[in-house]
Amino acid sequence: MLAGCAVSEVPSPAASRITMVTSGDPALVAKTYAWHPTLFAVHTANKMDEDALRIHFRQAVDNVMTAKGYRLVNLEQMPQMTVGFGLALESAMSDVEILAKVGLVPGLSTQGVDKAFEKGSVLIALFPAKVERPFWQVLAQGFTEPSRDIEDREARFEHLAQIMLNGLPDVN
Repeated sequence: MLAGCAVSEVPSPAASRITMVTSGDPALVAKTYAWHPTLFAVHTANKMDEDALRIHFRQAVDNVMTAKGYRLVNLEQMPQMTVGFGLALESAMSDVEILAKVGLVPGLSTQGVDKAFEKGSVLIALFPAKVERPFWQVLAQGFTEPSRDIEDREARFEHLAQIMLNGLPDVN
């Protein structure tokens, strides 16, 4: 009789589950953009990680926008639109708070999810130049492992930015 055993790590389904909601008209987008001067919030339990998360996510969005043909300019160069974002872990900002601030909530359930994961929310909003109200926004919720190194999350940021900005037209 021959017997064998193999062990392989299977990624948790929670790690790849994403729920999104979008509002606005992406047809209003323009070719040039700058980063919004005030909307780049990060809310986590570990404040030391916030600057690195901000940098990594901003780079991921820049990569997607460039691939779609958009051109990043400085605010002084009069961009046609500004891009803002927010990142928050559920422990730092609840769905109720997000709904009050953004007016959107995907409503991702945490029922039955391993406690090693925490629900995270990511907002990307596009604003006409010099206007305070976005003309298009997308809010995604998924699960993250706060204990992982920030550098390990870079690939997930790239993937998430790609999914979230998929509805924007290419301007190449």
